[in-house]
Amino acid sequence: MSERSTKANNSIYQIKVTLQGSKPPIWRRLLVPATISLSKLHEIIQIAMGWEDAHMHMFTIDGAHYGAPSPDDWMPMQDESEYQLRRIAPMTGRKFTYEYDFGDSWRHIILVEKILPRVSGVQYPVCIKGKRACPPEDIGGIWGYYDFLEAINDPNHPEHETYMDWYEPGEFDSETFDIDEINAMLKSGL
Repeated sequence: MSERSTKANNSIYQIKVTLQGSKPPIWRRLLVPATISLSKLHEIIQIAMGWEDAHMHMFTIDGAHYGAPSPDDWMPMQDESEYQLRRIAPMTGRKFTYEYDFGDSWRHIILVEKILPRVSGVQYPVCIKGKRACPPEDIGGIWGYYDFLEAINDPNHPEHETYMDWYEPGEFDSETFDIDEINAMLKSGL
């Protein structure tokens, strides 16, 4: 194995995962091994963002789709377990998308911010920063999420009681981001 190849295998990617259409932005900054497969990256995003992994997903990179292939696929799907992050995003500045729940269509923009050397003693993956809570599952996508926020914050909203029955008062805070909880889950969940 060449020195360059060894260096690439030992690299760490700093990526920023931003929920498309969220204003103010909902995002996570993660450090992940360059050699991680897209299927493992899917698991990391699920944990870091706070999703429940209850729906289908796919990555879209240069028009190609990567996911868990199924006979029911309606488009060609590359097997995500066969592709490493360093192969599909070999340089900083590279962007691609990750879509979760094709009904609600939660699209995430993934940006490779930096490629760093591995730091001895650090367990990867790790979340190093982020903002805001992940929306609840099955809320109707980004627009349904904003309707939900409006309803739970306005006692006079026609859907206020419905959403309050679904989510106990004080249970959901759109500004909450618990990096320690995310990192504990990343540490134990992969």
